[in-house]
Amino acid sequence: MTRGGERLDTVVRVRSLCNADLEEVIRIDALHTGEPKRDYWRDVFHDFIDARSSRMRVGLAADGDAGMIGFLLGEIRAFEFGSGPCGWVFSVGVDPWYERRKVASMLLAECCSRFRGAGVDRVRTMVVRNNVPVLSFFRANGFVAGSFAQLELDLEEVV
Repeated sequence: MTRGGERLDTVVRVRSLCNADLEEVIRIDALHTGEPKRDYWRDVFHDFIDARSSRMRVGLAADGDAGMIGFLLGEIRAFEFGSGPCGWVFSVGVDPWYERRKVASMLLAECCSRFRGAGVDRVRTMVVRNNVPVLSFFRANGFVAGSFAQLELDLEEVV
């Protein structure tokens, strides 16, 4: 199978994200969300790539033969309520032409390796309950319900 002359069984290489990847991250995200969120991604890139932080941040890209085909962003955080430092994956995206080819799993494995190397023994994420493809991805990669329950308050309904 080909796409624009490129074979879809391309070799994938995982590397660290760089500033030059911004447009590809915007493109891949927009393929999934339906809108290019340029300001949002510029801010994220500034926080992850340009800025120095006390938190360990992981920004990864997956390259195929014709360029970038996926990305993942995560960081080590320690929260209140008794949670020690742990890795958090907060964004993962793969060009739809390359989905179901283990690209996201390769990105996640590299992220987990970097977290482990930093001394972290747990990784967390949040997923919208009805987003079955993303839930299935994380479950297929060993994620299970954690020990914390996410709660929220709709401020529009508060008197």
